[in-house]
Amino acid sequence: MEIIDLTHLITNDMPVYPGTEKPKSEDVFTIDNDGFLEHKLTLFSHTGTHIDAPAHMLKGARTLEQLDINQFCGSAFVLDCTHKKDRRICIDDMILFEAELSTNDFVILNTGWSQNWGKDKYFADYPGLTPEAASWLSDFNLKGIGVDTISIDLPEEKDFIIHKILLETGMIIIENLTNLHLLQTDDFIFSCLPIKFKNSDGSPVRAIAIKTPNL
Repeated sequence: MEIIDLTHLITNDMPVYPGTEKPKSEDVFTIDNDGFLEHKLTLFSHTGTHIDAPAHMLKGARTLEQLDINQFCGSAFVLDCTHKKDRRICIDDMILFEAELSTNDFVILNTGWSQNWGKDKYFADYPGLTPEAASWLSDFNLKGIGVDTISIDLPEEKDFIIHKILLETGMIIIENLTNLHLLQTDDFIFSCLPIKFKNSDGSPVRAIAIKTPNL
């Protein structure tokens, strides 16, 4: 069994979605002064590699703690979009993978954009789904969709239309994934367990891929 970490490290100076505050980690107790080490963490619910719950965009929809634990783990495959010159991911880019979409719980879109993590470029002109592609994907029985960008909505899309199309189906969205190049096209088990807190519209996760010989 091989486990691959797909999660960005949370630090005080990490990139965050424009308009939100950076996380803050403080040494409140130290071994020298108190005999033990403990930090105080202050961060937004969509910091770093994180999940969007349906409640993130849809009033009255379910929050993460209301979802079954099985929603956060399952079979997955990577759809390689790194070769695209057009940053808009369309139905034509996915239609050859209908069998994989029908037999897996998650699809992970590898655009290669995580290589821009920490740069201003990460927040501009990143690739993403078209509304038509999102609607097409919503017809599959997927638990969730993962991306290696700051948002599943293209920066020019208004009103978070891609989020809403996908979240209306009950799917979760996992954003800011990394290390997707290590997955190739192999099938694997994907896990993205969130922090369990009340009214969670989203949560940072430790996203991993578990590759086993029989997959």
